[in-house]
Parts: sequence; structure tokens; C-alpha cells
Amino acid sequence: MASNLKLSYKKWQLYFFFFFIAIESIFSTSLAQSNANVVDSRHQKTLHRMIGTQDAVLLGDSDGNILFAQNAAKSLIPASTLKLLTALVAFEYLGSNYRFVTEFYLDHQRNLKVKGYGDPLLISEELLLLANGLQTKLESFHDLVLDDSFFSHPLLIPGVTSSNNPYDAPNGALCVNFNTVKFRQNGPNHYVSGEPQTPLLPFVLKRIKLSGLTKGRIILSSVNNENLMYAGHLIRYFLNQAGIQTKGEIIKGRVNQTTDKLIYRHVSTFTVKEMVQQLLEYSNNYIANQLLIAAGAKFFGPPGSLAKGVRLADNFAHRKLKIDQLQLVEGSGISRLNRMTAHGLHHVLLAFAPYYHLMSHKNGEFYKTGTLSNIRTRAGFFETTQNRLYGYVVMINSAGKPIEPFMQQLRRLLPAYFPH
Repeated sequence: MASNLKLSYKKWQLYFFFFFIAIESIFSTSLAQSNANVVDSRHQKTLHRMIGTQDAVLLGDSDGNILFAQNAAKSLIPASTLKLLTALVAFEYLGSNYRFVTEFYLDHQRNLKVKGYGDPLLISEELLLLANGLQTKLESFHDLVLDDSFFSHPLLIPGVTSSNNPYDAPNGALCVNFNTVKFRQNGPNHYVSGEPQTPLLPFVLKRIKLSGLTKGRIILSSVNNENLMYAGHLIRYFLNQAGIQTKGEIIKGRVNQTTDKLIYRHVSTFTVKEMVQQLLEYSNNYIANQLLIAAGAKFFGPPGSLAKGVRLADNFAHRKLKIDQLQLVEGSGISRLNRMTAHGLHHVLLAFAPYYHLMSHKNGEFYKTGTLSNIRTRAGFFETTQNRLYGYVVMINSAGKPIEPFMQQLRRLLPAYFPH
């Protein structure tokens, strides 16, 4: 009898224990929801009022759950936040560890032929390395022949103009220093290089004087192969500095894979992953479209073209990222013809989460901005102290609206969703 009473008492103890646990759980949930509602009523309504018909804002967690969204299905101009999609295309089809190459051939007349494959970071430091690498293979040559046939011609990027701004630099299969020259005036009619690693060649002096600038950068256009010829002049300079002699001309031509002999293959010191980091840090339009065109050439075959790159990115976005509303005309975001929704850009962010550390960051925020005339966009992640990521998209396509007030209001939403 005493044993039965003891069992009955223990059973009632268990009932009361689970009863109080259930009550506490319900109370805690109600309290959390109450706190969330307080934040919602105070901050979400304010944010709703700020967002115009040509704006969109979205906040989501790392699991893809949407915590706040307004106009998220509206197609808007993404500006440079589009570079995040281009980076994903480069990772998918080139590979994050892929390295671009530049090849050197000799023909029967001892002409040295250079074949470019679209290396976005064929900069002066790389030219010094390749010249030193060729030094053991070659003492002299006749003409320097430049082969940029791996990309199609002409390469016209929507949104790119003929200005002297670096963001308008043209693309090509064989280009150096982003098709730009940095300089400063040092006395009347005297100019010097703005970069110690790059000489100021006579080839560009006329263009510099015509610019009317006393310092800054000029771009080398694709008109009359100006950018390709500059690449040739700079390559020849570094070859001469390495002791490789030539008295021939610099001309455009083609490598003959059957008769020409490959003597050197320069492999870039930069991986695609490292290129993407620079792409995002400097929002470099040239790098973005170089990567896009090269990815298109690898998948569809050469010559690379903008159409192939755009087709590849569009297929990737629809098939892999499940993005429905998308209009792409190039990969940098410089064109106002590009269109994407905040929902679509959030899908891009979710796919980019493994690489979020490549983005610019400050005070626990990793981000990519976009700016065009009367367009302000921003997409990225808030990182909590628990190392959780909350992706956000802000697309302001209304004229005259700064983006920072939206960011401030968006940050005020976060305490309702962060674990305490």
C-alpha cells in the first residue's frame, strides 16, 4: 500500500513538472512575440512609410526566412550589387581557384606572339614576373605580335561610355592595368607616372595631354586597337628591361597553333577568388565583365562574348538560384537596363554566404553597394555575436533619396530577431 502511494506521488510530481514547463514555454513565447510586436509597431511601420513605389527593402535570416519585405517582387535597377551574381558565375564555371594564363609563342621568323585569355589582373607586377620568366627562354625576337582573338570584337558593354573615367574602361582578351594609365603633371608639359611600378610610355603622352587633366587616370579605348597596342608597348618595355632585345614592330595578329612554338605560359599569381575580393572591394566594372566573358567562353567555347556571358549568368540564375524575374545585359551593374528584384538578390546572397568574408566589412556588416545617377543600392549581411548571418537588400530607385536612413531603420529591426 505504501509502495503504491509512493508511485502515485511520483506520478503527480511528473504531471506538475511538465505542466509548469508547458506554462513557462507558453509564457516565454508570448513574451517574445510581445517584444517583437513592440519593435514591429515602432520600427517596421516607420520603414514601410519610408519605402516608395520605386524602392524595395528585404531582411532575411540565414535559413532563408523573410523577416521583413516591401516591394520585394518589384524589378528594379540593382547597380553594382549585380557583381555578387557575376562573382557566383565565376566561381561556378571558372572555379574559385582558377588562374588565368597568358601564352607566348615563337614563329619561324622569330616573331614573338602573345595570346591573351582575358586575365583581369594582368598588371605591371605580373608583366615583370612574366618578363623574368621569359628571360631564360628567349634572348631576342623580331616583331611583337598581339593576339586578342579569345574574345570577340567589338566588345560593347551597355552603360559604358567614352569618358576618361576608369569605370568606363573597355574589355578585351589582352589588356594591361585595366586599360588605364595613372599620371600627374610635374611642371609645364612634363608628366610622370602616378605608379612607381609602371613607366609612363611615350605611347600615351598625346592622350594624356588631350585629356586636359593635371593628374588622375585616363582610359585607353578600343578604337583603333589603342588599348591592345598599349598592352604591347608595356609588355615590350618589361621584356627589354629583362634583357630581351627587339628591333621589330608591335602588330596585331594571330597565333598559329600548328606551326608556332609555345615557349612560355604565364600563370597569374591571383586566383579567381582573390580577383573577386578585389572586384568587390573596388567595385571594378572591368574585372566583373572580364570574368563574365571568360566564364562564357569556357562554357560555350571561344571566342568569348558578352552575349555568351550574359546567357550563362541568366541560365545559372534561373536554374541554380531559382530566380524568376531577371533582366541582364552585362555583369558589372553599370547599365540601367539590368533589372532584378529584392527577392532575387536575396537568393544571390544566400548562395554567396560561404564567401561573405570577401565583401567589404565594417562594424559587423558585410556589404556591397551600388551607385548610379539617382540609384542607391546595398546588399549584404549583418553578423551577430552568435556568428549568425542576416541577409538584407536595399534598393532605392527613387530620385534624391540617400540610402543611409534606410540602413539605420533596418538595423533597428534586428533586436527583435537576434537571440539574447
